Amino acid sequence: MHPAPSVILFTTLSGIGFGLLFFLGLGLGSVGGVAFVFFGMAYALSVGGLAASTLHLGHPERMLKAFSQWRSSWLSREGCCAVLTLLVMAVLGIGRVFLDVHWTFVGIVGAVLCLVTVITTAMIYTQLKSVPRWHSPLTPLLFVAYAAAGGSLTVGQVDLARILIAATAIVQLLWWRQGDRALDKTGTSLKTATGLGHIGTPRPFETPHTQPNYLTREMVFTVARTHAKLLRLTGVVFAFVIPVFLLSLPFNHMLAAVTILSHLTGVLITRWLFFAEAEHVVGLYYGAKPIR
Repeated sequence: MHPAPSVILFTTLSGIGFGLLFFLGLGLGSVGGVAFVFFGMAYALSVGGLAASTLHLGHPERMLKAFSQWRSSWLSREGCCAVLTLLVMAVLGIGRVFLDVHWTFVGIVGAVLCLVTVITTAMIYTQLKSVPRWHSPLTPLLFVAYAAAGGSLTVGQVDLARILIAATAIVQLLWWRQGDRALDKTGTSLKTATGLGHIGTPRPFETPHTQPNYLTREMVFTVARTHAKLLRLTGVVFAFVIPVFLLSLPFNHMLAAVTILSHLTGVLITRWLFFAEAEHVVGLYYGAKPIR
């Protein structure tokens, strides 16, 4: 699928933001001025990510209507959960920053809501049977893993971050492994898509139409296999290898900033691939070849 920058920023920034809020809800991040910095960072990331997502809407002025479809839409559920989470965590933040107190119950509720919000974001993509690479239990696990790794890293939990980043790397590699075979496993091809397999091997003679349309702009995107492999390696190095190495060195604030920047760069690369490598079955009508 077309890797829209707004959606890449949305899923990356909001994931780290809600991951950071999750750990703040569990009591990490101190109180007073230090807590103000952490809560400010978490809200800047999560709200900034959510704001970026609106850039991909065809009619942003209708955004509020999406909240009414929570019974059937994962997008609507995500919006409702995100707003509720931010409100609950705002209450916790007031206590931590201005009253120097951590309300445990409020923090636990907020942490659970952070987790639910990340899962609802992942389910927007997991539910799509038309994108076999996404339609897997590993997709929600991948989103949660990235949020936990980014959140623990941003809140300064060095030992925990090292473990979670390594675990996220394993989940990412497993997700790629199953995703590369997902379309083939469905048995879907141009034969089944056209229903002409019984008379031979069909192939496109011409494109269905001469001008680009919504399907070709949003659903049909091809990334070369060699480029994908190079980007995967680059993403793994920046998101996982460099941060784990830097976290093994004596801690200082400059090193922490470089570690976070490296991880964020890697996540942006892997998230771009998340969309660029997603093979929507409609691409079969346009001669798109599965990624091997």
